[in-house]
Amino acid sequence: MANEEDDPVVQEIDVYLAKSLAEKLYLFQYPVRPASMTYDDIPHLSAKIKPKQQKVELEMAIDTLNPNYCRSKGEQIALNVDGACADETSTYSSKLMDKQTFCSSQTTSNTSRYAAALYRQGELHLTPLHGILQLRPSFSYLDKADAKHREREAANEAGDSSQDEAEEDVKQITMSFTGEVRFSRPESEQARQRRVQSYEFLQKKHAEEPWVHLHYYGLRDSRSEHERQYLLCQGSSGVENTELVKSPSEYLMMLMPPSQEQEKDKPVAPSNVLSMAQLRTLPLADQIKILMKNVKVMPFANLMSLLGPFIDSVAVLRGIQKVAMLVQGNWVVKSDILYPKDSSSPHSGVPAEVLCRGRDFVMWKFTQSRWVVRKEVATVTKLSAEDVKDFLEHMAVVRINKGWEFILPYDGEFIKKHPDVVQRQHMLWTGIQAKLEKVYNLVKETMPKKPDGQSGPAVLVSGDQRVQVAKSKAQQNHALLERELQRRKEQIRASTVLPGVRIKEEPMSEEGEEEEEREVEEDEEPMDTSPSRGLHNRLANGLPAGRAAGGDSFNGHPPPGCASTPVARELRAFVEATFQRQFVLTLSELKRLFNLHLASLPPGHTLFSGISDRMLQDTVLAAGCKQILVPFPPQTAASPDEQKVFALWESGDMSDQHRQVLLEIFSKNYRVRRNMIQSRLTQECGEDLSKQEVDKVLKDCCVSYGGMWYLKGTVQS
Repeated sequence: MANEEDDPVVQEIDVYLAKSLAEKLYLFQYPVRPASMTYDDIPHLSAKIKPKQQKVELEMAIDTLNPNYCRSKGEQIALNVDGACADETSTYSSKLMDKQTFCSSQTTSNTSRYAAALYRQGELHLTPLHGILQLRPSFSYLDKADAKHREREAANEAGDSSQDEAEEDVKQITMSFTGEVRFSRPESEQARQRRVQSYEFLQKKHAEEPWVHLHYYGLRDSRSEHERQYLLCQGSSGVENTELVKSPSEYLMMLMPPSQEQEKDKPVAPSNVLSMAQLRTLPLADQIKILMKNVKVMPFANLMSLLGPFIDSVAVLRGIQKVAMLVQGNWVVKSDILYPKDSSSPHSGVPAEVLCRGRDFVMWKFTQSRWVVRKEVATVTKLSAEDVKDFLEHMAVVRINKGWEFILPYDGEFIKKHPDVVQRQHMLWTGIQAKLEKVYNLVKETMPKKPDGQSGPAVLVSGDQRVQVAKSKAQQNHALLERELQRRKEQIRASTVLPGVRIKEEPMSEEGEEEEEREVEEDEEPMDTSPSRGLHNRLANGLPAGRAAGGDSFNGHPPPGCASTPVARELRAFVEATFQRQFVLTLSELKRLFNLHLASLPPGHTLFSGISDRMLQDTVLAAGCKQILVPFPPQTAASPDEQKVFALWESGDMSDQHRQVLLEIFSKNYRVRRNMIQSRLTQECGEDLSKQEVDKVLKDCCVSYGGMWYLKGTVQS
């Protein structure tokens, strides 16, 4: 008792088990380096992995300008490896050993006792490790040098070694006196097993596994920050922590498990059958997953009735969003749950990735309409009729001479009761739609007007009625458009143009006015009520021409009234914080980060009222950023949002001038070599910049690929 009183409990810490990265988290152990240098500071040129072997290779740059680097030795190694003639297959294209390869090896096969811990706000979050890999320098370039040396020696020697090697592969045959040709005796089963278990065979099998190339993201990259959030337990209510929260009966069962004889006495049920009593012994997340995988489509009310009356609906909502998507107010199981990785179609043998993409297309079509035509799905997805039929049977019923109708009625009650969930699902469907349009080359379709992104009960409208409605809308907006156009022209004429800025006015043709009218009619994005979306959208000093005439926006402030609303203030704070970390972002990447930010906000937040692309861009420009008109190549595969590049012009640090010179370079060049950047910086800044200063500017704004430098987000691999 005295010892216990002398050693009191100072603090109690809650422990959570995070499982989001349980099957994906690896610990890399790098060789020891000086404490002042971290591996994140060293440019990672490439990374690749063999998943089955858990083998990783990282290629890192060597600082050839370091005084401790022996240049003559580096040139000699490059000469021995690649020879005098450098080509595309050369290991060192610069004729200098400027990079080093690290290869991994497993330290232990059993990693169940190891976990990564993250301590935050008085909570300890543990994530089990899937593997521990030690990285050691690889000297494969020496093997390549030896191989070249042996090739040179073989070329100088006479002989017919190639003929001898070819004859080794010829099967041994014998001929009897009767003229019958006999092959040698086939390999026995025992001999085959010995050959399969041999070291040479295993090495050959390991070498045959293809490398999977990876993208390396540094410690401060936005993607790394996003992935680090998965080290925190996502379900604070205990849904994910069932391993750490046990009832007394469960602890007793763990301490005294039933004997094998008792288990044998229980009747064995089929593998695809699970009773409700057995189901309710599982964690809530597993219950939801099993139910959705078997039922495929289910209203939320039915799911709650199956789970029982004492289950928290908030926990069920959190769990259902992990395994299902919202379609017309009902929940449809996700495609990757039905078609897991490394599986294939039983009908055509198509891999799971293609099946998931095709099924997502069918689900997305049902978010647009109650009806889907099978021929249209087969034409777009290029899948077999059997696979398409399986997709449709999961969520629809066939109607003769009409097509396939969604199997459940529209659940408007759920839509009205849970607007925050509906908004999140709408954002997910927007992302899926963008991927489908890119993969299947679809003509971009307008999403439904409902903020939940789901289609209501179908209403049939004839073509003549649509034409009449369009004509009436055009007549109503014609006078408004003319007044707005005249007002903007007068503002441009009356505005004071800054020195060096020339605003060009172009006459608008009748066709242009008609197109503008159509844009206004179709512009149904939330929070974007301007009637002249397409007018005078040129940029002056990185701002729209209409704003440039206002005067205030040149000082980095939005027009009067814009920043007064809570939505505008919240959006401005998000944009400023994001660009202080990133400096350069494409519109596509900014929208992705904004969607992640929305997903982390509590239900009912002001930003859920709806933010349009135009409002987001205007806020970026008003926050002191500028649009960089990067000259993308004509054959680029980048989308329009990926071609809109914004950069923070002034951050208040010592590198502002250097970044501005760098951004001006990329306004005229899509990709640039490092020596050109360094010479331009030296010329413009009037001083000899150190390597560390140049590296900092490049790290803030650029990425390196194939020996060239690109602005972040613009490289097309």
